[in-house]
Amino acid sequence: MPCERKPMRYGHSEGHTEICFDDSGKFFVTCGADGDVRIWDGLDDDDPKFITVGEKVYSLALKKDKLVTASSNNTVQIHTFPDGDPDGILTRFTTNATHVTFNHSGSRVAAGSSDFMVKVVEVSDSSQQKTLRGHEAPVLSVAFDPKDDLLASASCDGSVVVWNIEEQTQVISWPLLQKTNDVSNAKSLCRLAWQPGAGKFLAVPVESKVHLYERGSWNHVSTLSDDLLTQLINVVSWSPCGQFLAAGSVGGSLNVWDVNSKLCVERQKHEKGFTVCGLAWHPSGSQIAYTDTEGRLGLLDGLGTSTSTTTTEEAPAAKKPAKDYDDLFDDDDDDRVMDEGLSDTNSPVKKAVTGNDDDDDDDFLMPATGRVRNRGAILDDENSLDTGSLRLGQDKFGDDDDTGSAVIPAAAPLVPLRPVYEGPMPTPPQKAFQPGSTPAHLTHRFMMWNSVGIVRGYNDEQDNAIDVEFHDSAVHHAMHLTNSLGHTMADLSQEAVLLACPSTDELASKLQCLHFSSWDTNKEWMVDLPNDEDVKALCLGQGWAAVATDALMLRLFSIGGVQREIISLPGPVVCLAGHGEQLLIIYHRGTGFDGEQALGVQLLQFGRRKRQLINCEPLPLSRKSHLSWLGFTAEGTPCFVDSEGVVRMLNRSLGNTWTPVCNTRETCKSKSDHYWVVGVHENPQQLRCIPCKGSRYPPTLPRPAVAILPFKLPLCQTTTEKGQMEEQFLRSSLFHNHYSFLSTSGYEIDEDGLSRSQKEQQELLMKMFALSCKLEREFRCVELAQLMTQSVVTLAIRYASRSRRMALAERLSEIALEKANQIQEEGPEEEEAELEYTRRTSGYGQSEVTGGCYSNRRRQEEEEEREGEEEEVREEEDGQEMETEESTEIRKRVNPFAKEAGSPVKPSLTPIAKVGRANPFKVLGSGKLSSSSSSGQPRVTNILDNMTSSKKLSPLSVSAGKGSKGPVLKPLAPRPKSKTQSTLLQMTGSKAANKKTQNIQPAADQQKQPDVPPPASPLDNTENKRPKTGFQLWLEENRKSITADQPDLEETDIIKEAMGRFRALTAEERLSWTERAKGQTGDAADLKKRKRAEGGGGGAENENGQAEADENSAKKKKSLDPSSKLAAFAFNKN
Repeated sequence: MPCERKPMRYGHSEGHTEICFDDSGKFFVTCGADGDVRIWDGLDDDDPKFITVGEKVYSLALKKDKLVTASSNNTVQIHTFPDGDPDGILTRFTTNATHVTFNHSGSRVAAGSSDFMVKVVEVSDSSQQKTLRGHEAPVLSVAFDPKDDLLASASCDGSVVVWNIEEQTQVISWPLLQKTNDVSNAKSLCRLAWQPGAGKFLAVPVESKVHLYERGSWNHVSTLSDDLLTQLINVVSWSPCGQFLAAGSVGGSLNVWDVNSKLCVERQKHEKGFTVCGLAWHPSGSQIAYTDTEGRLGLLDGLGTSTSTTTTEEAPAAKKPAKDYDDLFDDDDDDRVMDEGLSDTNSPVKKAVTGNDDDDDDDFLMPATGRVRNRGAILDDENSLDTGSLRLGQDKFGDDDDTGSAVIPAAAPLVPLRPVYEGPMPTPPQKAFQPGSTPAHLTHRFMMWNSVGIVRGYNDEQDNAIDVEFHDSAVHHAMHLTNSLGHTMADLSQEAVLLACPSTDELASKLQCLHFSSWDTNKEWMVDLPNDEDVKALCLGQGWAAVATDALMLRLFSIGGVQREIISLPGPVVCLAGHGEQLLIIYHRGTGFDGEQALGVQLLQFGRRKRQLINCEPLPLSRKSHLSWLGFTAEGTPCFVDSEGVVRMLNRSLGNTWTPVCNTRETCKSKSDHYWVVGVHENPQQLRCIPCKGSRYPPTLPRPAVAILPFKLPLCQTTTEKGQMEEQFLRSSLFHNHYSFLSTSGYEIDEDGLSRSQKEQQELLMKMFALSCKLEREFRCVELAQLMTQSVVTLAIRYASRSRRMALAERLSEIALEKANQIQEEGPEEEEAELEYTRRTSGYGQSEVTGGCYSNRRRQEEEEEREGEEEEVREEEDGQEMETEESTEIRKRVNPFAKEAGSPVKPSLTPIAKVGRANPFKVLGSGKLSSSSSSGQPRVTNILDNMTSSKKLSPLSVSAGKGSKGPVLKPLAPRPKSKTQSTLLQMTGSKAANKKTQNIQPAADQQKQPDVPPPASPLDNTENKRPKTGFQLWLEENRKSITADQPDLEETDIIKEAMGRFRALTAEERLSWTERAKGQTGDAADLKKRKRAEGGGGGAENENGQAEADENSAKKKKSLDPSSKLAAFAFNKN
């Protein structure tokens, strides 16, 4: 059945349209959403007659010069044809009618409505009405049977019902369709059709097939289908002869079946793929007219159904020679392709080919589907069927066909044998896009939403403009730009706005930059790309702009407009993202299959030394997803989001791999909700996104609100305590990798944030250690200890000892010894290690997890300056046994990691003591201590607090070590800060104990130690055992000169002045004072002097520390609260 598809034309405005022929076939009539009915002489009629019926016309029917329409005013009207004069209203509904149809004779009209009712009305007397009630949802379609006894209807309630018109009862009902609440939401219009003539079959479109039900028995006798047809069928229509059935689908497919053979004899495709919603056969059967949901109409011409030879009566025609048979059809021998509007074969429904001269039963017939239905016929014997062939139907012709003939192929040129591919199908490549933008076809859209601001584009009848708005108006005021060039892409940074437009026939693709941070007057520059290049993606960085084009080029410009680099890309670009000196490129590295995208990623770093951090690695996406957002965190770590809502971040510490850190779909309430990501922060850990209800993109108005989602790594068993702590530890480690990257890239880093993250990680390790101890998982405890710093391992040893796990404590002590030896071995290689550290590109190793690198480097860098202090600490530890009970408790808080004689951790005592003295009150004053007196818990809390204080010094010392390399004497700036925290305890703690020792001392303490009298003056006992520092010795000898110069100074001011003068001394002089102080340690005669100086020195350093650390004043004040300190000590004794 060869036919020609005529080019389509517009007939109505966008929306539902219907079509029918008049009885003569001279005119065809259409109706549409514009409220008009148009009468066409032919498809080429440029001035059709029109009748305005209402605001909208939903359906029409034409018979015997009567035109019936269902319009938006809830009526079914009648007009004369072709004059179009109104002829009254047939019936009314409470809502609009959805479908109208005439019976075979034209005497009655049936109409279905959205108010669930079907009415049958006499045309001659509209008062003669029958109402069929029973549907539970709007009616989709109605159809009279040719004998005028029955009526079929389909409804949104999912049922197809056959009614007896006279009795107004249901004959049968089938639940065949998907339920919906309205015709506008229905997947298919489900237009039913009875076979003309006797009405033997009722055709019902069910999904992508047509079911045929036999009249009377109402059995489902056969199904018409096509393997190439996958979309839902919308409308069906019988040919006037009743032998063929045409169907139009939602995806634009047009199929014609021969009902007797159940073969698809014609297959066409809508030229734009729009939904076919109207279908009508010409009375002659040679044409099919159709309309789509865009208001266009088309025609299939030259169907020639009347010459078909499939019925038994016409069987002799099949016996004619092939030459005569071909003459019946208006076809030629050209190869015609479906896409050109012609069917894919020239053969009729069944083409007789004479195998030899005499007419016998070996005549073969083949279907006109463009491919051989049974490949076995081509092979040597009819049983060797090629199972790999693509089957296009369910039934095969055999010897039991109506004509008694067998199946044989036509001549070879008609059906060339081609290999059929049955593997996975390629995925269409994802188009290039701008992260943080909404689709370009929208009239009001976001061209960019990032952490700097928002760029909105407006392209409607009134205005074509771009609005730029900054989150921080201090960066720049809002801008309104006229978009005369038609820019479709934008990016925004702290320095500039970058815009780009595609090329047109007249103009090249342009790049425009508004450099608003420039200090000169010319703040704008523009570049024309070569004629054969179009901008596909762009981004801004710090001092540069990058543009990727469809010529597989990456062009790099300076922010002032200088062309800096040009790079060839490995594949078509998908998107770009920039941050500081980093540029992230995503491109297609090949063709994906089965819904997968094959994307690659490159990460370049510009700066003093340009380098490629990631070289063309595959980008890991979720299964069958595409990339939906790409960018950097505020701290400069690359991350991306795919269409499944999974957020992945670059893990620099593991060879630049990607780790999933969040799944936004887990927080969506329904499947149609999405989160549109606009920014990611690592510190604090926040995913900033806009909730989109029922869509993937937010509207521009009203301004959408930004929501903040937490991160959660998809670890196993995160409902358990162990799983939660593991997730927190891993997330903390991952989210603080950026400190290493920034420091190696030469940026300043937030030392406080770094120390907080290390403290947090060590706390979590200690909690996991405690949990593993409770669960008696000692091997796991050792694994966790490997991740700890040396000081925290010492804590773990104490915990294991108190938990009576001596075997574990022994193993842990080996680890502590190993870590201490590492520190001592690394000492002489200080310079080498420092160089190596900065030389590493990915070197985000163990230091991030354990914090070991920082504390090690601190010790190495300050070795010379602290020799005197180390000696002092050792001597303090030697004198520790002679202190009273309270003093001992205080000293335990200061130096929680000191061990008894004979401890296996002997080599690590010195550095641990230094760390322990660093920060005694940071935690004590913050009120974190629990007042619980249970036996197990206080120990854990106590240990964690000690561990917290030990970690605090690390970042300060790092910066001190770095500073010591400069010519200025900066290392001393942070030094007293750490000393302040150590001497703070000696001064304020002792004073507080002196003042309130009688009030605060708990009874439990006295019961516990009945032999020890209450210490009246722990200050004396504590300080008499302490060696004098170099500063204290210097202050004794120089106090008189200071008071002589400035007699009005109070004690604290004297100490401040003394600190300033002592700092001004050279390093050699300070070292000599320290040496002199060491020489006096055994002199008993100087004990009282030392006591005075110790108190004074402590106060001096305390004051000085406060003056230098104003930003931490609030924390300092908290830690100085004596009641909280004493409460902590009382708790600690237990």
